Amino acid sequence: MKINKIKINSFGKLKEKEIELKNGINIIFGKNEAGKSTLLKFIVNSFYGISKNKKGKEHSDFEKYTPWIGEEFSGKIEYELDNQNKYEVYREFKKKNPKIFNDKKEDISKEFNIDKTAGNQFFYDQTKVDEELFMSTIVVGQQDVKLGKQEQSVLVQKIANLVGTGDDNVSYKRAIDRINRRQLDEVGTTKSREKPINIISRKIENLEEERQELEKYKNFKYEIEENKNNLEKEIYDLENENNLLKEIKKIKDEEKLENEKIKIKENIKKENNEKINLIKNKINEIKIENKNILEKNNKKIKNKKYKINKKLILIFILLIIINILQFILIKNNIFKYIFLLTVPTFLIFSIFLENKKRKKEKNIEKNNLINLEKINNEINNLNNEINLLENNNKNLENEINNLKNSLILKINFEKEKIKNNYLNKIEKNKINNLINLENQNYEIENLQNKINNKKIELHSLELDKKNIEPKLDDLSKIEEELVNNKEKMSTLQKLNLSFELAKDILNTSYEKMKNTVTPKFTQELSKNISKITDGKYNNILFNDEDGLIVELENGNYVPASKLSIGTIDQLYLSLRLSMVEELSKEKMPIILDEAFAYYDTQRLENILKYINEKFIGHQIIIFTCTNREKEILKNLNINFNNIELI
Repeated sequence: MKINKIKINSFGKLKEKEIELKNGINIIFGKNEAGKSTLLKFIVNSFYGISKNKKGKEHSDFEKYTPWIGEEFSGKIEYELDNQNKYEVYREFKKKNPKIFNDKKEDISKEFNIDKTAGNQFFYDQTKVDEELFMSTIVVGQQDVKLGKQEQSVLVQKIANLVGTGDDNVSYKRAIDRINRRQLDEVGTTKSREKPINIISRKIENLEEERQELEKYKNFKYEIEENKNNLEKEIYDLENENNLLKEIKKIKDEEKLENEKIKIKENIKKENNEKINLIKNKINEIKIENKNILEKNNKKIKNKKYKINKKLILIFILLIIINILQFILIKNNIFKYIFLLTVPTFLIFSIFLENKKRKKEKNIEKNNLINLEKINNEINNLNNEINLLENNNKNLENEINNLKNSLILKINFEKEKIKNNYLNKIEKNKINNLINLENQNYEIENLQNKINNKKIELHSLELDKKNIEPKLDDLSKIEEELVNNKEKMSTLQKLNLSFELAKDILNTSYEKMKNTVTPKFTQELSKNISKITDGKYNNILFNDEDGLIVELENGNYVPASKLSIGTIDQLYLSLRLSMVEELSKEKMPIILDEAFAYYDTQRLENILKYINEKFIGHQIIIFTCTNREKEILKNLNINFNNIELI
């Protein structure tokens, strides 16, 4: 795997930079503060993303490299895998996930695993190298290869750890000792007394004894609870019956009230009938009292008309006859004419008298008519009153019938509703019996007395329960404490098992390392030390007792700590570089950040020759602030790609 091109839009102090890398050795030269470390961070963050976690530092990488004046916080890196598949990764560092393109410029970001925290895992999926491993092996900084003289033994121990366990920070002996100490401190053994597992064991025994003593109160509580439940059930049943009776009583009270209303209307109707009879009697009395007047007045009117007509006719006829006779018998014309004048005179006089009489009779008749009208009006008024009362009675009759019918329907409906409401609470037969009771008041009082007595019993049980509650609380606390301690015991047992398992795995791994990896490391170290020291030291071995030892030219073995500081530095660097071959199926790049700052010229030449010969096929990227590497490579006729950061 190799990096082909880097394009930085803005990242920390670097802005609008494009860098092309090649196969073999690449020298990236720049003075201090030119941005070499920033460029290295850009490469790592392009592959793994940038962290907002400070990790104990004053500022996180995100805070440190975010541009101040709002430039585009982004860039792109192009790389190629060993199978010659090319990829481009574009990152906007404010976003968690990058965009990954293949050589056809197709977005293939979704083809890789996405971690909710870390984001797209494309680089790990392709190389199986995570960020921690990348930084601890592929990237080698100045602080990783140079230690002071007083720290020489630490570096020798790191090499021994790396050879013995595969990790320069892990010593097998120290790991086993540490596990044993932690096991003793955090768990304990059967021989120890004041250790966690022994303390908890004694506590569990004491708690078990206390629990057994308090268990009897638990049984007593069950009896109380059972009796309490039975009483509550009885009270519940009695209250349901009582409530049913109260509802029935309420319905009957409403029925009684409605019947009272009906009765009032019936009484009104009865009173109306009595009034009607009284009025009819009164009409009869009026008619009887005024019977003569009425009959006489009617008769007089009829007779009057008849007599007046008859008299006029008779007079008229008589006068005519007299006049005829006097014309026949009397010869005297004067007398005839005088007598003839008597007829109209008499007629006029008769008419005058008749008119006068009629006028008098008319006045009498008028008075009679007035009286008659008063009588008739009074009778009519009384008849109207009778009609009103009769109509009122009809309306009352309809209202009474409607009320009775409605009441029957309502009462039946309410009773059915009550039945349905209590069907699941009270037996059906009992519901019917309660509904049909004659004296609900007595039964309600009787049930209420029973309920009160049951509640007194229930209260007594609750007092008994309350008296044993403290004991049960103690039992509950003891049981809870017992569970907690058993959980602690289980946790300690699991922890102890973990310690034992860790020791077993560590022993197995250590034995496997000694039989497989360690020989390979020591062989590699022997080759490396021989090349680095021009054959001065040819053989390096590792054993449990002495750790790392070196064979001298005369055949004697001495501890590695006897070597010079510079040789130990070179040995440690070469061992870390040799691990690159084991990391991945890919030939990963090797990035050296000021790794040779403390090397003298001869050691620098040796290590550069070693890197050039040993890591053929790997892309080498060397960050430096001096020209020594370039001059040595030129003198050795080794090709390199020179890049300068300005």
